[in-house]
Amino acid sequence: MREPVRAERVSEHLNRALHDVLAADPTVHVLGEDIADPYGGAFKITKGLSSRFGERVRSTPISEAAIVGAGAGLALGGDKAIVEIMFADFAALAFDQLMNFASKSTTMYGRPVPMPLVVRCPSGGRRGYGPTHSQSPQKHFLGVPGLSVLELTPFHDARALLEDAFTAGRPALLFEDKVLYTRRMFRDGVVDELFRYELVNGLARVAVEGVDGHDCTIIAPGGMAHRALEAMRELLLEHDVLCELLVPARLYPFDLGGVLPRGRQVCVAEDGAAGATWGAEVATRLYPVLWGRLARPITLVSAADSVIPAAPHLEREVLVHADTIRLAVLEALA
Repeated sequence: MREPVRAERVSEHLNRALHDVLAADPTVHVLGEDIADPYGGAFKITKGLSSRFGERVRSTPISEAAIVGAGAGLALGGDKAIVEIMFADFAALAFDQLMNFASKSTTMYGRPVPMPLVVRCPSGGRRGYGPTHSQSPQKHFLGVPGLSVLELTPFHDARALLEDAFTAGRPALLFEDKVLYTRRMFRDGVVDELFRYELVNGLARVAVEGVDGHDCTIIAPGGMAHRALEAMRELLLEHDVLCELLVPARLYPFDLGGVLPRGRQVCVAEDGAAGATWGAEVATRLYPVLWGRLARPITLVSAADSVIPAAPHLEREVLVHADTIRLAVLEALA
């Protein structure tokens, strides 16, 4: 009997997407620290690119501001650029280039100017990397005019995500959960024996097929997907609580695209630290639409307002895990 074909890992999928994008468009360049072969980047996402595409893939000095500035310059000059920040924490060093140069360059020259720039940011904890290599700083880049914030998911095609970002003509940050790299992509609408998914207007909707009357809708970005699914499974099998999951690839500007939550309660989960969060932005946008049928206020789940420790047992106390989501849903439905 032929063995079933296993879906590729997210890291493999993203690497293939980068190969495909560079092969299809000779104006695309990739810049970043240690991205050239034989190293191929800290997480091997750029493996093989420099060997295949030569000088269009360049390892750079250690200066996030310079790398992003160079990428923005390439984009402003008519090419396209993908910049890798080794750890998302270090995107803070390029904040000026992103907020004051790249994002504004689309509108401040008297005519619309496309800025096809994608800045890739490996993010998140659960690897024991400590306070300055484990953060999920997405919230710090929300609300910047002209700047998109995206997140890699195991449901969305990475090549389409990159090409859509280029087509939009505005700079974008693409956050990629480091633990997600080791997971496998979902394919053919199947998550597991319980859950199925569909892509609707840019969102992945995960639910038990053919079942209505959801108790709760969980909204979570791609890096949270597996933890949300684990929580959903436990809630269904152990507590008879039926949830659906909505996973966007675009965090900002956030738009559900007409895909409204079907649950009588909504929980927004994210990995960033508490306070002024993406979840709060999502809740603000949902309240006017859902106010008439929500059973209670939208529940927000985020990491603690804390520095992220390196010790695994302490890190777990700070970051969001499946039990955090499960308990939040149960409390909301009590």
